[in-house]
Amino acid sequence: MARLVIVSNRTAAPRDRGARAGGLAVGLREALARRGGLWFGWSGDICQENPPAPRIQEAGNIQFATIPLTQADHDDFYVRYANATLWPLCHYRLGLIEFSRSAYEGYLRVNRLFAERLAPLLRPDDLVWIHDYHFFPLAAALRALGVANRIGFFLHIPLPALEVLTALPRHRRLMSDLCCYDLVGFQTGDDLRAFASYLEREGGGTVDADGRFRAFGREGHAGAFPIGIDTATFVELAEAAVDGPHVQRLRESLAGRRLVIGVDRLDYSKGIPQRMESFQTLLEAHPEHRGRVTYMQIAPISRGEVEQYRALRRDLEGWVGRINGRFGEFDWAPVRYLNKAFPRQVLAGFYRYAAVGLVTPLRDGMNLVAKEYVAAQDPDDPGVLVLSRFAGAARSLPQALVVNPFDVEEVGDAIHMALTMPREERRARWNEMMAELRGNTIQSWCESFVARLAAGDTGRQAA
Repeated sequence: MARLVIVSNRTAAPRDRGARAGGLAVGLREALARRGGLWFGWSGDICQENPPAPRIQEAGNIQFATIPLTQADHDDFYVRYANATLWPLCHYRLGLIEFSRSAYEGYLRVNRLFAERLAPLLRPDDLVWIHDYHFFPLAAALRALGVANRIGFFLHIPLPALEVLTALPRHRRLMSDLCCYDLVGFQTGDDLRAFASYLEREGGGTVDADGRFRAFGREGHAGAFPIGIDTATFVELAEAAVDGPHVQRLRESLAGRRLVIGVDRLDYSKGIPQRMESFQTLLEAHPEHRGRVTYMQIAPISRGEVEQYRALRRDLEGWVGRINGRFGEFDWAPVRYLNKAFPRQVLAGFYRYAAVGLVTPLRDGMNLVAKEYVAAQDPDDPGVLVLSRFAGAARSLPQALVVNPFDVEEVGDAIHMALTMPREERRARWNEMMAELRGNTIQSWCESFVARLAAGDTGRQAA
């Protein structure tokens, strides 16, 4: 069996397992353990000069190889291009794109660096699986070094529609490089259609019904591989956590009030200000919920050095102050807002206790919080998921209350519907969603992608 090599911007720590690691890390580690493999990525460290050879650590039959970056490389590659150019582009926020040639050159430079450090570690029959928007050009850089292995790519965030994607300077180079992969994976059929539309209209290419593409003189396959969660493990976490000390403290603090919960990284793509306004709309339109419902928004800070994110934090603090000032009582604050992260097992308990899960991003590749919320529920008395139509999870979980996050009144109405939904309807919706989560797990997602990558020979030069 061929060894699996995974490349991502950050790697899992060699000792992280189970509840300590995120769901994606758990799934990728299992895939590596089955075949034996290598996980290559940035160490998280900054060095002063040209990065040295990779540092290699071993855990069982898995090797972890990491390299540092210089401050200039980190700033150009990660801060200025990946997160200030590609991230807003892929989340349809064209007004926030900051493009510069120097950042773009830094992005290409770091991809070449990764290729140069990874290539000597590869064996001839390795399957290479590269993850996310940081590494669109990595296969092209590896091919330039003579690497002939089968290489796959999975995009965890949305691929924007043609009209949005073409706003990116040098978009043809980016998409041409993407065609150097043998297999390109997306979260949803919408992303796959965006890819096909671009290749056909801008790349002069073709995409067959089975996903085979020919464009830019290259040939490969593309497909939709909706990512799942480690469903069984998350159910166990929630069952164990609901009677734990954190949930007990939360239960006591709520004093019998019902809980509406949102859990998101602090990012403008998550639609948290609109969600706050929706909760305000609920309290305005349905005064019977005043004093009886508490909305808790957990939003760990990310990219705090970027002004856009600092402005978002100020905006949210303003929303919390206005809502609590207007509706709050001496013994009730309508909104609790926490800029801190919690371990997965604690979140699992919070999800299980919450009557409503709010997952309303303005645009998201999949959003696994939606799936974790469903998995955490009590089968006899489940909560209700309110889910944005612009999250990839809405394709997998249509039994949720699917909403337009830009319509704050619609979202407010959905929260009211969730709070008043009869138990039998809640159970029927939950059972259908759980069937999906049990059938499409993080493990089956990994297996299906790797099997597809290993199968057949697409060839990389079109005939």
